Amino acid sequence: MDIKIKKTVLSAQRAEVTEHLIYMRLSEQCKDENNADVLRKIGLQEKGHAKFWQNISGEDVKPDMWRVIRTVWLARLLGLSFVLKLMEKREGTGSKTYNQLAEYFPEAKDFSEEEHDHEKKLLAMLDEEGLQFVGSIVLGLNDALVELTGALAGFTLALSDNKIISLVGLVTGISAALSMAASDYLSSKADGDAQAKKSAVYTGVAYLFTVILLILPFLLLSSKFMALGITLATAVLIIFCFNYYISTAKDLNFKARFFEMTFISLGVATFSFFVGYALRYLLGVNV
Repeated sequence: MDIKIKKTVLSAQRAEVTEHLIYMRLSEQCKDENNADVLRKIGLQEKGHAKFWQNISGEDVKPDMWRVIRTVWLARLLGLSFVLKLMEKREGTGSKTYNQLAEYFPEAKDFSEEEHDHEKKLLAMLDEEGLQFVGSIVLGLNDALVELTGALAGFTLALSDNKIISLVGLVTGISAALSMAASDYLSSKADGDAQAKKSAVYTGVAYLFTVILLILPFLLLSSKFMALGITLATAVLIIFCFNYYISTAKDLNFKARFFEMTFISLGVATFSFFVGYALRYLLGVNV
């Protein structure tokens, strides 16, 4: 066998061995038995693929343990759906390798297509609680980002002291978080949703988490304008991270969602900034 081809075969073999181990470990830590069964099936399929390449290479290849450990921990932090979608995208790039190998091993093309179709069907079966309540999380994050960035921008010009801005911002944010959670609960309950309490918790926690991150610069810095700048940058970062996560986990358009949410949040903040200045001047407030 040509050295270059054998190197490609060994690379494919190592990837399959590694993914077999990843899926099996993910199935072990999965509490939902249906999801665990799905992961075991994919893991066994990857093991079969690794065996296929081993028969060709004639060598035993060890898995990439760093990738295994990294992926398993990432799943614990960010959830199964996000990690599996990332793996699916990685395996999509691996299809180029299979196309190269298909020139020498005709079975590789059918093998790649069968793997892709099978995994699509299995991954579609996954059911993760966090993604069921993504609407509630979006509601909490979006409202907190729009309302609080706008409020803090207005407070920055209306008020002179960072501690006062922080106090007013915290009172506003915590009250709004409780109000949003209560509204979400009543709305979901009115629609007959049996998960109304969980939906309200996701909304409230998402709102409160965002409030803390946005107000933190005003608590730590003495310059209110620098604090506002960091707060706005933090808002954009939250929007980026959240939309990347959701777009990956649910196969949505990242760019459209990111730019829309950023434009709305920063647009409201800019408008509120000038409103705060105007109201301070008109009312003669000097606090």
